[in-house]
Amino acid sequence: MDRHVVIGTAGHVDHGKTALVKALTGTDTDRWEEEKRRGITIDLGFASLDLGDGISASIVDVPGHEDFVRNMVAGATGVDVALLVVAADEGVMPQTKEHMAILDLLAVRCGVVVLTKCDLVEDEWMELVEADIAERLAGSSIQWERPVRFSTVTEQGREELREVLVVAAQRAASRSAADLFRLPIDRVFSIAGAGTVVTGTAWSGTVRVGDEITVLPGGEKARVRGVEVHGEARDAALPGRRTALALAGLGRKSVARGQIAVAHGGWRETKAMDVMITMLPGAPRPITQRSRVRFHLGTAEVMARVTPTGGEIKPGSTGAARLRLELPMVGRWGDRGVIRSYSPVTTIGGCLVVDPWPARRPRRPVALAARAVPEPEERLAAFVEAAGDAGIQREHLPVRLGLRPDESELLWESPGSGAVRAGGRLVSAAVVSAARRAAVDGIRQYHEQYPLRSGMPRELARRALRDPSLADFVHAELDREGLIAVERDTVRLAEHRAELAGDQIGHSRLVRQSLTEGGIHGRSLGEFDATAIENLTQILGFLVDEGAAVRITKDRYYDREILDKLVREIVETVDRAGRATPAELREKTGLSRKYLIPLMEWMDSRQLTVRNADVRVLGPKGRDLLAPR
Repeated sequence: MDRHVVIGTAGHVDHGKTALVKALTGTDTDRWEEEKRRGITIDLGFASLDLGDGISASIVDVPGHEDFVRNMVAGATGVDVALLVVAADEGVMPQTKEHMAILDLLAVRCGVVVLTKCDLVEDEWMELVEADIAERLAGSSIQWERPVRFSTVTEQGREELREVLVVAAQRAASRSAADLFRLPIDRVFSIAGAGTVVTGTAWSGTVRVGDEITVLPGGEKARVRGVEVHGEARDAALPGRRTALALAGLGRKSVARGQIAVAHGGWRETKAMDVMITMLPGAPRPITQRSRVRFHLGTAEVMARVTPTGGEIKPGSTGAARLRLELPMVGRWGDRGVIRSYSPVTTIGGCLVVDPWPARRPRRPVALAARAVPEPEERLAAFVEAAGDAGIQREHLPVRLGLRPDESELLWESPGSGAVRAGGRLVSAAVVSAARRAAVDGIRQYHEQYPLRSGMPRELARRALRDPSLADFVHAELDREGLIAVERDTVRLAEHRAELAGDQIGHSRLVRQSLTEGGIHGRSLGEFDATAIENLTQILGFLVDEGAAVRITKDRYYDREILDKLVREIVETVDRAGRATPAELREKTGLSRKYLIPLMEWMDSRQLTVRNADVRVLGPKGRDLLAPR
């Protein structure tokens, strides 16, 4: 099976990184005239390398000068194998140490140390340099292969280095083509006939010619017109390859280095991330509330304010924090970033993204750390607990939890006892349980307050819970279990029946008599004899629910039979004439504008009639009313 890895150089300026890459690949990665003139690498360079045995590599050559560490971080992020270059005649230098720290902070798994310029030193000196490097790497989390002595002059170590790189590549973690596509952009340019071209190293997933991609932050969409991998035209871009995408429908000024190209709806830009920060032991000072830092993620660098959730984070320690970004970024669970001080600019730590778009308020350190656990099931439980009523949307699972789509679907199908599928999202089982209790209690209280109503208005019941869409799920679940009854406009407890009792029966007769006496004018609340009728509004509500009365405005009611006859008369009048003005309807019905206009507006709302300028025409429900039965 073919295997592809990303190899990234690291090391002090003028230690021979670019010369080493050229000796291995034949490619001079210094592209700029200034780089050739000054003899140092300023920006990222790229080359491809065939290691044989079905193993190929994309090499990212980074600058070693301290002024360009931001470019080094952009190149080191996403590296599978670190190629640490140390000049034998100088040994470990300041940028060697900073680059080593950055590689550790980015959790690069495998590495190879190359001692260049070995033709310039004696064996005794070489052994001292090797001993020093071994001591410095002893505490590294990276699995380092044996050091290789190398010379571009004598070509000493060339074949040995290739052999060691093969071993490191075989140990490196593989990237999945079935994952979400993401390409951090490091170059943007235009080519006649191709349009806007973006380049970068594809971190994950696959994109094909003809696919639609989105550039974030910003949300600009484009179609992939062409794909090149290391300068060769391809039908698709696979993860870990140096990739160029020719994009149709995207202007050159609409995209810049630091953005990412993605091909899935689950990605989102954010101005806040929850992270676990690890400070370097040599950091000059702790991170405290609102410390301003430079946050590097992918090819992007953004200023941020840090809010530690458990007190200051001291040098050499790890702590939970919220990053409040001054510009939007795009992240995914498990991403590794680098944190550099605002001034003076130096690397002080790194971080693990544990929530790429967290809740508004930072959580307690324990809650945040729970979302950092490696086990997907435990992580999901922590996420849904932290999300509360909002839950976690199904399409957000791959990004939010850092899982491949197939892994996310397995969790969706079997979320465990701590989460419940509620519509298109996963919600904490505890939240659902509380919402069920709140829904039943709310409906019961409504029945106690309005015993003559057939049920609680559905919209009111939805608003009684903090999240209306969660209310829909809970109501449907309770209805299915027979605990409540969900009807068209109301919800009620399954056992609830609105019934008149005692004096209410006599009062109901008085209300119906009054409505009959009101005739085609109906009755307003003020026109009833409130001294003789107790609980007038509740009895009216009961009669409306039973169908004996109709409310056409906030406080005007009609007897159902009288209203039906009046409505039919108006509908027939409009039908015969094709259209009717208020004056014509007033003459036909004998109603003044005070009563006619509210009635016509009610008929419009029921689609019995349709208002067209100053006239009414027949509505679809009006035609149904006249249809033969």
